[in-house]
Amino acid sequence: MLRSAAFVLSLLVSPILCAADKPLALVIHGGAGTMSREALTPEREAEIRADLDRALDAGHAVLRAGGSALDAVTAAVVVLEDSPHFNAGKGAVFNAEGVNELDAAIMDGATQRAGAVAAIHRTKNPIRLARAVMEQSRHVMLIGEGAEKFGESVGIEFVDPAYFRTEHRWQQLQDAKAREAAQAALPRSYHYGTVGAVALDGEGRIATATSTGGTTNKRWGRVGDTPVIGAGTYAGARCGVSATGTGEFFIRLMVAYDICARMEYRGDSLAAAAEEVVMKRLPAIGGDGGIIALDGEGNISATFNTSGMYRGWIKPDGTRGTAIFKE
Repeated sequence: MLRSAAFVLSLLVSPILCAADKPLALVIHGGAGTMSREALTPEREAEIRADLDRALDAGHAVLRAGGSALDAVTAAVVVLEDSPHFNAGKGAVFNAEGVNELDAAIMDGATQRAGAVAAIHRTKNPIRLARAVMEQSRHVMLIGEGAEKFGESVGIEFVDPAYFRTEHRWQQLQDAKAREAAQAALPRSYHYGTVGAVALDGEGRIATATSTGGTTNKRWGRVGDTPVIGAGTYAGARCGVSATGTGEFFIRLMVAYDICARMEYRGDSLAAAAEEVVMKRLPAIGGDGGIIALDGEGNISATFNTSGMYRGWIKPDGTRGTAIFKE
């Protein structure tokens, strides 16, 4: 009888122990591009790494407390949006009209729910608005004035558009206009910039969030891959991906979904799928950039075909790091 009781008790306790033993993982990025070691001062590098660490701390604190992957990626991306060092939120680039035009998306791999916003101008943290679209509307993507009217109806925080202005980004726009007038090519770095996070929580759920200011001097309401579910942002039961790079190519190849689909349908490892898509398929059509991704075991990929990508990670064993170039 005692043995039988002990056996029943073990059945009741085991699921709790298994859940507690599940891996926690978080990976973030602050954009890929043609970074130059010479152009990156030690002071600026230290500031960028500090912001990456703050984003890791914010997201991982949620996971350690038993929170959801959705809450973790939201927390991490909010920190990156609030930093002037990345092309999202506070640090967003200007479009051709001298306006900051913001896009964001979030996806819950466990439920396949997703929310996205594009071409917004007054939302302090676009990732919060994207999440509200997912959780408080029956839609997936809202754009422009309509998206922000929805945001007002659900209590999203708004700021004066002047909040987004940074002198560094303003000078980038002036340089881009001067080069355009002289019919000179823009530096590749002007086409990059996105932030993102992918998390695996204690329940085995994966979520992904991505946010961007787009490309410097963009026109005509251009929208890149970030808010396009499957292109720049995707999460499923086994895989989550956030992308950064020249968005038009990521849209054409549906990069984020392609990586996860290769794992789901062909049994590819995360590393093999990311390598094939980012290092072979993208360059074959002229695309460049990178991705961060993780799988249900907590394996992490940060794969890019550019000279650098701002990135950070915390693995299931608790080890962590940040990097910029191909260390």
